[in-house]
Amino acid sequence: MVNLSGLFRRFRLRMAWALSLMPLLAAQAAPVVPNVVLVHGAFADGSSWSRIIPLLQKKGFHVSAVQLPLTSLADDVAATRRVIERQSGDVILVGHSWAGVVATEAANTPAVKGVVYLSAMVPDNGESAADMLQRLKSPMEGMQPDANGLIWLDNAAVFRKVMASDLPPATAQVLAAVGKPIAARSFTDAVTHAAWHDKPAWYLITSDDHALPPAVQRQLAAQLNARTLTLKSSHMSLMSHPREVADFIGKAAAASGCGQSKNRMPL
Repeated sequence: MVNLSGLFRRFRLRMAWALSLMPLLAAQAAPVVPNVVLVHGAFADGSSWSRIIPLLQKKGFHVSAVQLPLTSLADDVAATRRVIERQSGDVILVGHSWAGVVATEAANTPAVKGVVYLSAMVPDNGESAADMLQRLKSPMEGMQPDANGLIWLDNAAVFRKVMASDLPPATAQVLAAVGKPIAARSFTDAVTHAAWHDKPAWYLITSDDHALPPAVQRQLAAQLNARTLTLKSSHMSLMSHPREVADFIGKAAAASGCGQSKNRMPL
């Protein structure tokens, strides 16, 4: 006679074993979501990424935008690293304009697999933004701190002329309204170690830029040995050309291997 009790017991053991593997199999099958951390520039806040964020999310990225205090390089780096530390997995760090300085320091952490620079200032080891601009013979002009040591760009007409000449006046007016001042001392704060020496870099050059000369951007991209894209855009490409910028970030993430699991357990 067939031992039904024994068969049933073996069936239960096999089922228990199979069920115990399900979480492991599910973890292996689940896609690893790559993280993009966006860092805004001076005279701006996190809302400057409002046209980029939904495009990146549609591509499957987990996106976080840093809100910089713009009070010093150290403070901005600390704010950026707090956001990086909240990510689960690999990170592509994106810095626009002043945030290129921030990202160059903040990317010195294992989670960051690459840095995307958008019309950004990118110092070398021991250099400040002011040092970098002086070295490239492009000193900052026309920016005078107020009585509190802050530099503002809150006049909408001037903002549009310098930063956003290819955006409608009404859009530039909104950007100027939400923009934040930056502490003048930030430009003289030096980077300790430039992460681009150790990590892959991408640089988006904006050829109609009145804030950071395109020639300077090209010199920086060459210094980084960065993969580049040139757009006929103002300094605010993230607002005037969001689709092209989002595609550039997405390609950088794919090329860096961001989000690829390296620790799959064998069955």
